[in-house]
Amino acid sequence: MAVVKPTKDQLRRIAEQYHLELTEEELGVYSNLMEGGIASYTRLEQLVEPKLPVKYPRTPGYRPSKEENRLGAWYWKTSIKGEQEGPLSGKKIAIKDNVCVAGVPMMNGSALLEGYIPDVDATVVTRILEAGGEIVGKAVCEHLCLSGASHTSDTGPVRNPHNPEYSSGGSSSGSAVLVATGEADMAVGGDQGGSIRLPSSWCGVVGLKPTFGLVPYTGAFPIEQTLDHLGPIARTVADAALLLNVIAGSDGLDPRQSNLPKKDYLKAVGREIKGMRIGIVKEGFTWGEVSEPDVNELVRASAERFTELGAKVEEVSIPMHHDGIHIWNGIAFEGIVSLMVRGNGMGNNWKGYYTTSLLDAYGRGRLTRANDYSPTVKLVLLLGQYMETFYHGRYYAKAQNLARTLTQAYDDAFNQYDILLMPTTPQKATRIPAEDASVEEKIASALNMIYNTCPFNVTGHPAINVPCGFSQGLPVGMMLVGRKGEDDTVLQAAYAFEKIASVVKG
Repeated sequence: MAVVKPTKDQLRRIAEQYHLELTEEELGVYSNLMEGGIASYTRLEQLVEPKLPVKYPRTPGYRPSKEENRLGAWYWKTSIKGEQEGPLSGKKIAIKDNVCVAGVPMMNGSALLEGYIPDVDATVVTRILEAGGEIVGKAVCEHLCLSGASHTSDTGPVRNPHNPEYSSGGSSSGSAVLVATGEADMAVGGDQGGSIRLPSSWCGVVGLKPTFGLVPYTGAFPIEQTLDHLGPIARTVADAALLLNVIAGSDGLDPRQSNLPKKDYLKAVGREIKGMRIGIVKEGFTWGEVSEPDVNELVRASAERFTELGAKVEEVSIPMHHDGIHIWNGIAFEGIVSLMVRGNGMGNNWKGYYTTSLLDAYGRGRLTRANDYSPTVKLVLLLGQYMETFYHGRYYAKAQNLARTLTQAYDDAFNQYDILLMPTTPQKATRIPAEDASVEEKIASALNMIYNTCPFNVTGHPAINVPCGFSQGLPVGMMLVGRKGEDDTVLQAAYAFEKIASVVKG
């Protein structure tokens, strides 16, 4: 397919967009000067680009019926097997539907991508198959992953396994539900503002957002490059550590990565925590009316149980924690518009692997079906573009600079403590909004639970949700945060709590 040379009219409109005043003669001159550039684009079209490997055979599978998908958590079912032996041998793994699995349809929760079939396997998919895991399908995620609740996917709401009238949390909604119900042993989730930890909290499973850059994002649909994370969801801390062992490590293709040393995370599981210092972050319990007293009480009581294992537990104040949401908003709104909207999900100015088939499919979809964006995406698009147009990126830049100050605030606390602790979400799962609910209600329900989780997407510290009990029949999650690169310490503390909590339940 040859690249078509622009017409004078097209060039005129582009010139006006950039406030250039060009005469008809000048437009003609520039049109003629483009011949060499157009020839290069034509040659690029003829060259074959390198692609991510697809190493194991598979059949596409099928989209399950409502009867087979009672909670709405499956987008697609399949069975892809890799090596016969490996650390994941016998494990069934679900993949969040923002991650490419070659030959298996991918929707990313949005009608804009419906019908797209990836031609590559994401790095994490290849690693799972190489480790002997079986990929059993794609888990529903929220519309372009922009929701902390589970009512925005264009396939319909994903329902909480403990009470189907309630949200499962998002945006890795299906991933958490499939693990909670036992339909998958583990799942890959994605996390830009809490999207692994939020559904894990509301579904009662373990979910780890690793240190930024530990797990390659290659082959996944991004939201904002400085916030993007992939990580494990599992029923136990040991299984989360096992999956992290497999998917962690540099692949040389993801600009988010900086050759962070990979560790044996399974070795951390079972190590005693005697002498570990744990700081209960006061500000994580004080989100006004959003914070529910029963959640706060259960998390505080759970925190004190660490003393039974010889850990030192005390309260710490980090006032800037309350500014984390504002810094995250400053980065997310404009960053999402730049990368995910105008950049067609890939953007530019970075070295690594670009999933061109995904870029093409989404680029066509957003131009022809923009009205099908979810309310949360429309809000982000409108406000993000407004801020960029009228404030020229100033507040995005300021937020990124303030991210260093926020990081330092936590790092200062880590001089005193090995783990920081707070509720994962200030509240239990909320009711799924009615289908005819107002736009205001749908958006409020999608974004009112990220206060404690989103700051650590900004700073990159590892953070895990650990189930710590139930209230009114719904799970409550406790979040443990560690120093950057110390995912093993986070898993060590989480496993220690899980062990004594399970004894109490038993």
